Amino acid sequence: MHLLLSAMGSYGDVLPMVGLGAAARARGHRVQIMVNPYFQAIAEQAGLECLPLGTADEYRTLMGHPDLWHPRRGLKLVLSKGASAYLREAYRIVEANYQPGETVIAAHGLDLASRILHDKCGAPLATVHFAPFAIMTLHDTPRYIGAPNMTVMPRWMKRGIFWAGDRWITDPVIAPPVNQLRAELGLPPVRHVFAGWNQSPDLVLGLFPEWFGTPQPDWPKNVDLVGFPLWDPPADQHLSREVNAFLEAGEAPIVFAPGSANIQANEFFQTAIEACERLRRRGMLMTKYAEQLPSKLPPTVRHFGFTPFSLLLPRAAALVHHGGIGTCAQGLASGVPQLVMPMAYDQLDNGLRLKRLGVGNVVPRKKFKAAAVSSALEPLLSSAEVAHRCGDVAAKCDGPAALSAACDRLEQLFAKRRMPNSELSPPVAVPSLSLDRA
Repeated sequence: MHLLLSAMGSYGDVLPMVGLGAAARARGHRVQIMVNPYFQAIAEQAGLECLPLGTADEYRTLMGHPDLWHPRRGLKLVLSKGASAYLREAYRIVEANYQPGETVIAAHGLDLASRILHDKCGAPLATVHFAPFAIMTLHDTPRYIGAPNMTVMPRWMKRGIFWAGDRWITDPVIAPPVNQLRAELGLPPVRHVFAGWNQSPDLVLGLFPEWFGTPQPDWPKNVDLVGFPLWDPPADQHLSREVNAFLEAGEAPIVFAPGSANIQANEFFQTAIEACERLRRRGMLMTKYAEQLPSKLPPTVRHFGFTPFSLLLPRAAALVHHGGIGTCAQGLASGVPQLVMPMAYDQLDNGLRLKRLGVGNVVPRKKFKAAAVSSALEPLLSSAEVAHRCGDVAAKCDGPAALSAACDRLEQLFAKRRMPNSELSPPVAVPSLSLDRA
């Protein structure tokens, strides 16, 4: 089997796809990954063939954009400067490397080029999602930052809100470039791009467990959840001497991590320092971008660069972060309580799921001040019930098993596509939600 992966976004998006590729390569499959060159070294260390998409400088520019972490403008930025801007380049890459009868594509949810190739030539396609937020539902509806709490609304009202969001927010940005390319390829236009069309008719692969995101009655029938992948690069299988020395020098610290792509976290780190002083706890500030930090730190608080969370977090007292699904998963697997300051995208929904599991809490960005953070952390640090729940959840996390299950599903898709009378039906561009009836 030839596996063609696409990875868009930050480390939380790229590492699971590289881990999936590494697991497939270990089974003897040829693996290529379409990824920004910023992450090329990580993919190549895992033995994957890289197909560069964009430039590293373009990725850095996007990281520094002031709208990236805005609850509403961030989505438009990612769609316009990410999914839309790279659509044609991505299509050229996947079309050039697709081998009929040999290739299976596992595509990031923002990779709409692979979805178009599926419609054009029937390429076997799995749409890969890392969090339940990416699959819309009228039942246990995710929470969206800056939007009403739809969990308490009747389904007819939710349908109307989803329809309006498609009509006036997402489709105006993404549907025109998608449909222009489709027209050039002789394909009919589509709408409700992210309300359903982007989900592959072949397989929707969820890299999260059912206990984190229970399948909903109106999810596509071909959704398959395998668990959190929890993969670290081969080069990150140990802690640095400096990290080890700090961990061994006192009680378990609180780890503060605002996201690998966040270079606008000055206030987050200042609050972290003040909260540690209030709690009289040691703290670790995790970022590759030291310019966000105060020039002088208290002796009980230290800054460290990129550090594998799978080795660090089991030795931490708590984890305070932005709510990215990759960080959530590492915290869950490490059995550490978590406090989330959501800013955009799936972060609020992920944080509330942690709260529902009894292993974390959420402090909104506007209220993320030292007094509120220390007050929210105190019960997480002292509660025996929270510690018990964290241990229970950690025991359910199995990264290698999740990656193995994902490989199984892709191999099954490959086998079905090679069968003369495959049970897979031709792709049909139909959204999973009945938005037209709003």
